[in-house]
Amino acid sequence: METIIIELDENNIDYDKLEIACKTLRDGELVAFPTETVYGLGGDALNETAAKRIYAAKGRPSDNPLIVHVAEISDVSKVAREIPDMATKLMEKYWPGPLTLVFKKKDIVPNGTTGGLDTVGVRMPSNKIARSLIKQSGVLIAAPSANISGRPSPTKGEHVIYDMEGRIALIIDGGDVGIGLESTIVDVTGEMPVILRPGFITKDMIKETCGSVSVDPAILEKPDKDLIPKAPGMKYKHYAPKADFILYSGESDRVISAIVKESKESILQGKMVAIIATDEDKDIYKNKLRNEEYSKRFYILSIGEREDEKTIAHNLFAVLRKCDELGVDVILGETYSDEGLGMAIMNRLVKACGYSICEV
Repeated sequence: METIIIELDENNIDYDKLEIACKTLRDGELVAFPTETVYGLGGDALNETAAKRIYAAKGRPSDNPLIVHVAEISDVSKVAREIPDMATKLMEKYWPGPLTLVFKKKDIVPNGTTGGLDTVGVRMPSNKIARSLIKQSGVLIAAPSANISGRPSPTKGEHVIYDMEGRIALIIDGGDVGIGLESTIVDVTGEMPVILRPGFITKDMIKETCGSVSVDPAILEKPDKDLIPKAPGMKYKHYAPKADFILYSGESDRVISAIVKESKESILQGKMVAIIATDEDKDIYKNKLRNEEYSKRFYILSIGEREDEKTIAHNLFAVLRKCDELGVDVILGETYSDEGLGMAIMNRLVKACGYSICEV
């Protein structure tokens, strides 16, 4: 398949170019587009064939539900059977933005979109290209992240082109995204909101809005193989680079020593190593691996500032993709606090490494 690639500027949208993407969606084909979180791979949410095309393009398991993207809060009633008060509070507070709410679905939403579930995830993106695409096309857009299933999510147009060119009809290249992690997903079908996937909208923010909140145990623990996923990314290995990836947890000095030791051993075995470090620690690793014996067999990749979790969230997937570009054999990294935004960062990291965490 020949893929059309359109470049759009969020702050100066060419609506004639955008109409090409809108027609593609109305025809039942797929369009990759930027949001404020990551790039989405979109199709008509109410078209079963379009949903099947999304799964096929990604190589995604068909029981992994998609998220329906809407342009207005009023659109929710088109797909949700009921809208609880807590959902209204969350929508009024955080939409448009990086929050997905899971509702009981109406019959109009095909099972292909929901992964066979009787619920549907819905969000209103704040990215102007995404919102304009939904409005101008007149199509509610079902969209997971625009990457090959299991790979790190795309945060740049070039990531999408690398994964999806030749697989889908059209890609909108809108440059870098803002946040870099997928939306928070909250189930609002019960008595209290339940976080199914952490993101930029944190547990404390939801609790402040709703008065109470719980967290699904599958977020940071390895899920049972028989788990029926209520939201994207709950069951399967996700966000994973090609190389072996190990996280180290513990007191900072011991973690650094353990990573340096493992780096040296891997290098002596002829492997190429990438160390994912914070800005605060990157020079420490460089100094400890200065020896000529190791110097050409490792990369230090900065993920951001430990004191500014937003920088880590923004860079995480791009750094993992950089490891793939460099063709490394082993990736070694540190863990982070699981409080606040750290819960989302650690959720992505533990899934990316397949729960391979070394306590030191």
